[in-house]
Amino acid sequence: MGKVTGFMEFERLEEGYAPVPQRLKNYKEFVIGLSADQAKVQAARCMDCGTPFCNSGCPVNNIIPDFNELVYRGDWHNAITVLHSTNNFPEFTGRICPAPCEAACTLNVNDDAVGIKSIEHAIIDRAWAEGWVTPQVPSAKTGKRVAVVGSGPAGLAAAQQLARVGHAVTVFEKNSRIGGLLRYGIPDFKMEKSHIDRRVAQMEAEGVSFRTGVLVGAMPADCLVTNDAKQTVTPDELKAQFDAVILTGGAEQSRDLPVPGRDLDGVHFAMEFLPQQNKVNAGDKLKAQIRADGKHVIVIGGGDTGSDCVGTSNRHGAASVTQFELMPQPPVEENRPMTWPYWPTKLRTSSSHDEGCERAFAVATKAFTGSKGKLTGLTTVDIEFKDGKLVEIAGSEKQYKADLVLLAMGFVNPVASVLEAFGVVKDARGNARASTDEGGYRTNVDKVFAAGDMRRGQSLVVWAIREGRQAAREVDGFLMGSSTLPR
Repeated sequence: MGKVTGFMEFERLEEGYAPVPQRLKNYKEFVIGLSADQAKVQAARCMDCGTPFCNSGCPVNNIIPDFNELVYRGDWHNAITVLHSTNNFPEFTGRICPAPCEAACTLNVNDDAVGIKSIEHAIIDRAWAEGWVTPQVPSAKTGKRVAVVGSGPAGLAAAQQLARVGHAVTVFEKNSRIGGLLRYGIPDFKMEKSHIDRRVAQMEAEGVSFRTGVLVGAMPADCLVTNDAKQTVTPDELKAQFDAVILTGGAEQSRDLPVPGRDLDGVHFAMEFLPQQNKVNAGDKLKAQIRADGKHVIVIGGGDTGSDCVGTSNRHGAASVTQFELMPQPPVEENRPMTWPYWPTKLRTSSSHDEGCERAFAVATKAFTGSKGKLTGLTTVDIEFKDGKLVEIAGSEKQYKADLVLLAMGFVNPVASVLEAFGVVKDARGNARASTDEGGYRTNVDKVFAAGDMRRGQSLVVWAIREGRQAAREVDGFLMGSSTLPR
């Protein structure tokens, strides 16, 4: 490594944040990235550990020690080359990935992990600023045509990889803008959508065609997923026009909470609430946006989507924000000897929580209450683990005032109608059944593949990128007999 003793000499430095009062006034990103000198020092902390568990901890298997050393030596151009060799979109992961690589860092056994995510963020931002991110146009065309259904990170990764080896790729998106859940599910204050737009421009220069506002198959009438489609294309049309089809839609079917009062006005899925604000930020006009201004907001669900609801509600000017989590409060610090190098369960406090939020753990919602059809509150009960099960604690019922409840309890599966329209066999969880073994990502339908949330269910952006890349390799091999694409 560049500095063998760096991990003993330097402390971990976190990226900075703009002050809370300042960042609550807008929807802009507020993370203050590392300077070149700071990134060099942080890269110097990377150990000569022999077996870099960070590589396997990262779903796309980023070659982390190599780009750390290059940053330490000031060779930023080669650093982005190494980073791009495994990750098509490090500006996405450098902003919103939870960094399982850092949990797996060898230094994390008994010290603070190397700040891998912040270094990745610094590399890609510098690469864009220096003009090093350019289209990779294929030298020859194969004459093969591939349709990608869904323009989230899995679809974009698959499309870019296939276009770079000469296939004619068309991406179909039901909404009016490219990005899928990356655009409509993630608030702008976590990732501004200009990062997606830059990549789309690069991919268009590489030969990828994008068709927005096109729905493949049919959308269920009761589905609340954002959908701006003005045109419909049938699976038969795609199979007739293309040599291969990859289904890469997101897991957009939200988990519901069927308790008394669920139909009251004021109870909404997070994925009704969050996409609307992103659309407004993009300049769209909405007739009846769900707003939290002056309201007592309760977010049910303690994950990232719930945190995004908290941050958005505070930017609306909510009177109060409370977040419920069904599970007991995890420990502040993980038991590292027991969990390393795997992703640990521990208390995680996001930047949105720091902006103003009460958090309650081991709480279950029993009923929503209201007046004249409008939500006014809800009833909860405390729960505990007993004999391996969550049970209610007698006499622990509480009443909460609430004008707006946002259900952020995760997603159960992709929209079923797309898979059903193609005749794709589903697994027990409602995802496309497509193995990653030999012939992987291939469904039971001839020349139809599936990747990302469509195949594995709700997951991280970094997993979607991995799946898109691997599916692209399988499709390339299917079309050409063999493939040189990296996985």
